[in-house]
Amino acid sequence: MSSDVAATTRTDRALAAVERVGNRLPDPFLLFLGLFLLVGVVSTVLQLLGTAVTIPGADEETAVRGLFTGEGLTWLTVNLGANFIGFPPLVTVVTILLAVTVAERTGLLAAAIRASLGSAPRWLLPYAVGFVGVNASVMADAAFIVVPPLAAMVFKAAGRHPLAGLVGGFAAVGAGYSTSMLVTSLDALFAGITSSVTGGLPDPGAAVTPVSNLWFNLASSVVLALVAGLVVDRLVEPRLVREGAPVDTVEQEDADATLEGGTGADDDVAPALRPTPEDLSPDLTPAERRGLRVAGLVFLALAAVIVAAVVPGGSPWRNDEGNFLPESPLLDSTVFIVFVLFLAPALAYGFVSGSLRHAADVPKVMGLGIKDMAAFIVLAFMLGQFIALFNWSNVGSALAVAGADGLESIGLTGYPAIIGFILLASVLNLFIVSGSSMWTLMGAVFVPLFALLGYEPGFVQAAFRVGDSATQVITPMNPYIWIFLVMLKKYEPEAGLGTVISRMLPFVVPFWLSWVTVLTVFYLTGADVGPGVGIRID
Repeated sequence: MSSDVAATTRTDRALAAVERVGNRLPDPFLLFLGLFLLVGVVSTVLQLLGTAVTIPGADEETAVRGLFTGEGLTWLTVNLGANFIGFPPLVTVVTILLAVTVAERTGLLAAAIRASLGSAPRWLLPYAVGFVGVNASVMADAAFIVVPPLAAMVFKAAGRHPLAGLVGGFAAVGAGYSTSMLVTSLDALFAGITSSVTGGLPDPGAAVTPVSNLWFNLASSVVLALVAGLVVDRLVEPRLVREGAPVDTVEQEDADATLEGGTGADDDVAPALRPTPEDLSPDLTPAERRGLRVAGLVFLALAAVIVAAVVPGGSPWRNDEGNFLPESPLLDSTVFIVFVLFLAPALAYGFVSGSLRHAADVPKVMGLGIKDMAAFIVLAFMLGQFIALFNWSNVGSALAVAGADGLESIGLTGYPAIIGFILLASVLNLFIVSGSSMWTLMGAVFVPLFALLGYEPGFVQAAFRVGDSATQVITPMNPYIWIFLVMLKKYEPEAGLGTVISRMLPFVVPFWLSWVTVLTVFYLTGADVGPGVGIRID
């Protein structure tokens, strides 16, 4: 047996072990139901033991309250609905999703990506794919399906290896999923979860909003795009050429059928409402080009209006001191701004390009987004109960104090503790690929813990982003890995899970190290990770 075959076998065994462990995890809803009951039992036992902790900065002790007591059961029956509806991410994510869905279903986001990649020079293609892929999380999970095959076609059209584009596109989307130059629904989701666990702290630090990691995300997006381009250009594509990997094994008619969808949708139905996939050919139609131009003009006009409204000294979007930081109506208007900047250009694009035909199509398209969000809304019911109980019972405070005291006792209160936190998130990400589920679980403990050690919740959230994404392209628990495997088989018919991992591994370590480096630069310089959000709580 050759060393290569032996190595592949060891890899397959390791991946099979990860898959077995991951498959034993229950559905996220049931997982958090179990955690809810566990916290209920633990909180009740701690109350019976008379457990109380002193939170630094608080005047009185904080006693643990048990769920399975008269007080706890009364709390649950009174607040069941409020715990769900009051789950902070629902307010922001669902609102932003309405606009993003219109931008996605009308074809605006896909057209913008196709225009960006299709116009890139041959030598710049790997970096263009990296930039588009890293920032494609604005399309949510659709990015995993849209970007890789498009990148492959653009690479092939430019005379480069299409498999390098396919691999680079998937890696950039997945390993850089938690960051973007644009404010996305993921920013709103993370911010809502973070804010929901800081209420019981005497000093919760700066308020966490969807833009609290904006500066960190901007820097991360640039660095990760460059890293993705370098890996594709210097490692992945040369290796494919050396291996003699086939340039294409897909029959043209099969490719055309894949792109066209082949559903024979009724011509009277607006394209935005059809179930067929978006056209992924790199060339835009004249209608799409007109739509993009008009959408761009609408975006610039709206941005100018917003700037004109907030810049004057007497602007009502300033705070009482006439500033924007640390809090102001402008920052509180983030959801509105993101909503408008997505929706208005999307409507302009839709009606100009023809993907929208009647005003009545707009609410129907929005409804499709809510339909796609149904699974998360159901999960949010359980997430909301878990977070609410964690806060009300004060179990989170007790764990945070105990954890902070433990870290202080061994002298691990500086940056190494943050690195350890990122490593833990990276490992957990192999088993829990849902960012919202993992941040709900980790944030409930680590946000208060690090706050007691003096770290801003917004900075801890930024650190979590690194661990949340870098390893998800090598775990079989990521459902999009299996979709990518189907794409990969068009070029490598004998490809299996081990092939996917071997193609992805060159990206994981460079992404992880470079992303940690970006965070380290922010830490060492003390630069804000977002508007009004520093490293340390003042």
